[in-house]
Amino acid sequence: MTSTTSRLAVVIASARPGRVGHPVGTWIAEQARAHGGFDVDVVDLAELDLPLMNEPNHPRLRDYVHDHTKAWSATVDAADAFVFVFPEYNHGMTAPLKNALDYLHEEWAHKPAGLVSYGGVSAGLRAAQQVKQVLAALKITPLTDAVMIPFVGGMIDGEGAFAPSDMVAGSAKTMLDELARQAPVLAQLRA
Repeated sequence: MTSTTSRLAVVIASARPGRVGHPVGTWIAEQARAHGGFDVDVVDLAELDLPLMNEPNHPRLRDYVHDHTKAWSATVDAADAFVFVFPEYNHGMTAPLKNALDYLHEEWAHKPAGLVSYGGVSAGLRAAQQVKQVLAALKITPLTDAVMIPFVGGMIDGEGAFAPSDMVAGSAKTMLDELARQAPVLAQLRA
């Protein structure tokens, strides 16, 4: 853990009614707060409700005309690191996540990202590989250390909260430790 505190945005990337992304995202945000290396913000893409990309100018220009884009830009700009929490849909990432990433460009650059993917037997691994390609194009550094949650439905308790296995909990600590190490280093590239 570093001596400085980085601002971490936990992005819940499923907007589907009945999703398990919310309890998983809430859990990882709690883990990040307990970690101590982060000021944590949670961004729920279901609540953010960005329309399908409707900015007339290329995101590289940062010449936004819509208030929803300006607010999203400010949120992403303020973050030093990200944790993306997402399921796998048809072997790929969710449309809300792809849309949210595509809305912006410069705001993402030179920041690390941890991935928390979930699903059935594949644990969202195919979606994670797609997400990594997009993150690299935006100059976001995806961590090798990630949280992959297989059979996520079996880890939702009777109250609807996420109750991870020891393996999943351990991988979260490893990922957060690495985010805390990389965030201040990459911040130097933004200075």
